[in-house]
Amino acid sequence: MESKASKAKTGYRTHNCGELRIGDVGKEVSICGWVQKSRDKKGMAFVDVRDRYGVTQAVFSNPLDDTSTEEKKAQKERYEIAAKLGREYVVQITGKVVERAAKSKDKATGDIEIVPSSIKVLNPSKTPPFLIETKTDALEEIRMKFRYLDIRRAPVKNALILRHKLAQVVRNYLSGEGFIEVETPVLMKSTPEGARDFVVPSRMNPGQFYALPQSPQTFKQILMVAGMDRYFQIVKCFRDEELRADRQPEFTQIDCEMSYVTQEDVLNTFESMIRTIFEKMVGHKFDKFERMQYSDAMEHYGIDKPDLRYEMKLKNLTKIVQGKGFKVFDDAELVVGIVAKGAAATYKSKKKIKSLESLAKSQVVGAGGMIWVKYEEGKVSSSVGKFYKDEDLAEWAKFTGAKPGDLLLIFAGPDFKTREAMGKFRHELGTILGLRNKGFYGLWVVDFPLLEYDDEEKRWCAMHHPFTSPKPEDVQYLEKEPGKVRANAYDMVINGVEVGGGSIRIHDQAMQMQMFKLLGFTEQEAKDQFGFLMGAFEYGAPPHGGLAFGFDRLCSILGGEPSIRNFIAFPKNKQGRDLMIEAPSAISQKQLDELCIATTAKPEKPEKKNP
Repeated sequence: MESKASKAKTGYRTHNCGELRIGDVGKEVSICGWVQKSRDKKGMAFVDVRDRYGVTQAVFSNPLDDTSTEEKKAQKERYEIAAKLGREYVVQITGKVVERAAKSKDKATGDIEIVPSSIKVLNPSKTPPFLIETKTDALEEIRMKFRYLDIRRAPVKNALILRHKLAQVVRNYLSGEGFIEVETPVLMKSTPEGARDFVVPSRMNPGQFYALPQSPQTFKQILMVAGMDRYFQIVKCFRDEELRADRQPEFTQIDCEMSYVTQEDVLNTFESMIRTIFEKMVGHKFDKFERMQYSDAMEHYGIDKPDLRYEMKLKNLTKIVQGKGFKVFDDAELVVGIVAKGAAATYKSKKKIKSLESLAKSQVVGAGGMIWVKYEEGKVSSSVGKFYKDEDLAEWAKFTGAKPGDLLLIFAGPDFKTREAMGKFRHELGTILGLRNKGFYGLWVVDFPLLEYDDEEKRWCAMHHPFTSPKPEDVQYLEKEPGKVRANAYDMVINGVEVGGGSIRIHDQAMQMQMFKLLGFTEQEAKDQFGFLMGAFEYGAPPHGGLAFGFDRLCSILGGEPSIRNFIAFPKNKQGRDLMIEAPSAISQKQLDELCIATTAKPEKPEKKNP
């Protein structure tokens, strides 16, 4: 305790608001913080003072009309100041620690209170626009506008502390494994592959632009060419893409690269890191991570990041449901179902079933519709009862493993789209049924396709990025059957969330040029975009590979929150705006002229104000 007190001690305070205990009774102390609550009970005023570390109560006695001595007068003054304190006033209180008569089990400091000998208001406060409590009454937009107040709340404060602790664990682990932290440029070259870049105009080079990095991919590969051998960086990255709960325009990665490694070396190193993180942060010990082929993930779970805390595998019903005159099934390339164990009772009413049908057709899932079969003791009901007899439905139950009390839910349509929609639906249904709210399960998904075909652009695109190496045994298919080539790539998935991914990189110049050609680059275009990397490869590039973890996503999983926003000090909203500082914003004409930029955007009309 003494060591903690020494860290808290400043010219204003001797202790923080979270550290005083019964063993401190009798000490003369000073604390500083914000007024959480001030309660005037006429004979007494109770003030709860809060800082980052906790809450401590101070008690001010009211001598009423007795001001016969100087001490009584001072006591009356202190009481009057305390009785008038507003929420979030910044105060300094000095006094003696005493044992509380009515102890509070809800607070770490609940056995003691301070009887003040002085109180000073260091700064008053306006009444805050929402309650600074664990549970608040504010909408998220208001909380983001007044983020400095929101951070005072325990959930946000604790989320940022968790983020700090995670960064410490990561740095300690990787440093212990021989990695060195190297900072790479924030102003770099724009490249056409991947998401849309944020671009920055160069005043000194008119008409030319930097891009903010979507990742330090090429720099970390160059660091391997430079002989750094093991690199890492907790780095800010930027992508101009549509936002959602687990996306921000600027986000943080744990970026890593290693020389002279195979895929197995990379997986073992970073599985060990994740084990260390979870054990130190939340006390969880993982079993060995499962290795799942991408093709198996898609076949059995519909997506490449399945949550394996629950079963609910996809079942291909195409052969046993077609040929009965039901056009939706007969015309479908794929008919696929999942069994929700014990869900028949939950979805007994038509209203409940309709909620599932709406979910299936929502943007989150993207299915064309949903067929259901409800199995109960002694009876079966279905939305396709006109076309299928009870014997048919019983055959479906036998094939899928459905039992009385279960609900069979079916999608039909084009193969990939339908399978993917069912995979998303499985995730959403798992959340609704409470199957995704406990524990942790980690796995590696491996052997992704190297390329995917873009029907709109009529060309092959890299599934990960252009620097991912193909499996050596699949190189033979690159020229004539590129769709068959598997990537030397891997993703780590925890609880149905992709927390990290990477690959063994191409380190041979000829192979890299072949990849660029497949992706539709001319030789000149490849040199213009990536000549610096190709040039580096001419000077002895070692075999290398690595990966990057989503730092914000790891925080949200460890903290048990669906959104990453609480774990970012100053997040953007869904429109990419920082409501606190009102960014982005217009810049002056002088700045535009200096940058040789003209804008075609029409200025926003000011809102009309009522007279």
